[in-house]
Amino acid sequence: MTKLHIAAFAIAASTLCSATAQAQSLTTPQPFADIVDELRFGIHAHDVSYILFAKPWEYKLDQIEDISFDVLFKSPDIEAFRWIGSPRPDLGVTLNLDGQDSLLHLALTWQLPIFETPFYLEGAFGGAVHNGYLTNSPDTARFANFGCRLNFYERYGVGAHLSDSVTATLTYEHTSNNGWCDMNQGLSNVGVRVGWKF
Repeated sequence: MTKLHIAAFAIAASTLCSATAQAQSLTTPQPFADIVDELRFGIHAHDVSYILFAKPWEYKLDQIEDISFDVLFKSPDIEAFRWIGSPRPDLGVTLNLDGQDSLLHLALTWQLPIFETPFYLEGAFGGAVHNGYLTNSPDTARFANFGCRLNFYERYGVGAHLSDSVTATLTYEHTSNNGWCDMNQGLSNVGVRVGWKF
């Protein structure tokens, strides 16, 4: 188990333990809900096309190899966050179950309702670390040459509020370094995240 997997497990375990300890019921307001807005779990196709609107077969939907866990915190009630649209801080991990590259990200997530419907558009931007190669990957088809250990992270999605407390979001996430390091193969994943709102 890599250090990234251990860190991801620790984040998930500590968050779930806190939720259990501080919230007797997920359906009523509790102290935990004052900090965390939403928990998400997802499954994803790994290392799809880096082009957002690619041909359907380039999304490798037969390669569902990743799982994700995200904690979306409430947007801080401060002027700086209100000025940029009140994004939610987002800490999450995308783990590959086939021994390939995994990610740990910290980002800000914006959500835009689509008129008076349950649907919304979503975007996130931040940074991510990975457990992959910087250079000299033995197999670039399976392991990317990231170039930098810390890369940019971006995510786009369209989703729906299935109920007052449950969401489902189709997401595309991408990490790369924008050419700041010698190598910049990057990594893109596409999948579905199901959320529980507090």
